[in-house]
Amino acid sequence: MKFLIISHVEHKLNGKTISAYAPYVREMNIWLKHVDEVHIVAPKISEKKNAIDLDYKHNNLNFKEVSSLEFTSIKKAFLSIYKIPLIIITLFKACKRADHIHLRCPGNIGLLGCLVQIFFPHKLKTAKYAGNWDPKAKQPWSYKFQKRLLSNTFLTKKITVLVYGDWKNQSKNIKPFFTATYSDNEKEPLKNRNYSKLLKFVFIGSLVKGKRPLLAIKIVEALYKKGKNIQLDIYGEGILKEELQQYMVNNKLEGFVKILGNKEKEIIKKTLKSAHFLILPSKSEGWPKAIAEAMFFGVIPISTSMSCVPHMLDNGKRGILIESELEKAVYKIENSLNDIEQLKLMSNNALKWSQNYTLETFEVEIMKLLKV
Repeated sequence: MKFLIISHVEHKLNGKTISAYAPYVREMNIWLKHVDEVHIVAPKISEKKNAIDLDYKHNNLNFKEVSSLEFTSIKKAFLSIYKIPLIIITLFKACKRADHIHLRCPGNIGLLGCLVQIFFPHKLKTAKYAGNWDPKAKQPWSYKFQKRLLSNTFLTKKITVLVYGDWKNQSKNIKPFFTATYSDNEKEPLKNRNYSKLLKFVFIGSLVKGKRPLLAIKIVEALYKKGKNIQLDIYGEGILKEELQQYMVNNKLEGFVKILGNKEKEIIKKTLKSAHFLILPSKSEGWPKAIAEAMFFGVIPISTSMSCVPHMLDNGKRGILIESELEKAVYKIENSLNDIEQLKLMSNNALKWSQNYTLETFEVEIMKLLKV
């Protein structure tokens, strides 16, 4: 089988290896175990591989570079529009050669892929929509357009669209799905945590506005000022790093808040085994891996109610759902911290639920989609 991946994810070519963002590649490598030939059409960057990158694993791997598209300024928009015809031609040729077309959405390259695939109605296709599929979510027009096109069974044929969450009134090609990080052999029984002493909070994610890392810091700061014995370790990099560090200095938070940068999977795994809470007050998510990974080890997630998160947290039985307003979030968390028995139950519920979604279970479902 000739398997084609169309993606906006930036790739790095290092000698004979091709790498990209590790969680994405880790997932794709499971797909690639069951295909003969792999073709990737995606943007390329010249940066060196770092701690959050991973190599593709396949003996017959082919990469075709296309330009990334940006519309953040008038100049970039004009340049991107100029590039689109060549990208479409590249995508068309790649789709013509492929036996199975796999689209990664939402994204600008994925959007063009959604358009090109219309001309190949008889080819088997899958699309992974990694963003928020909630029909009521406020999103850019390009995201809404991709969702409508993927749901249109007249224009988009022989496709299974994998989405996070089980939403009402969806077309027959929309399939609720999940993702996984850990294997069956990494399952561990619930660790008894002490919720009456030092409470370890972790934030795992990019330091960007959409993830709201500053709000996470302010929540922990407010709880600390209310007398809670608490610490927050932040794992991630991003454009807000300096701003966050300055806020910590200005407010004298360095004693209990630390920014630790990007770390390898094993370090994150070790951290989660001892943490009490993961805090992720994002504006939007698809299936937040950080939450599912934390729950796998009994860490209680604290998150805003968006996308499929209420389902993941069973509307508060497997975690704490908060609002994005600081005072309300602190009030909700503080009340939860006062009920230790409920916290233990949440931790147990979180672990039991997340450990259903292992890499082995994921691979079985992928094989069904590939019809192997």
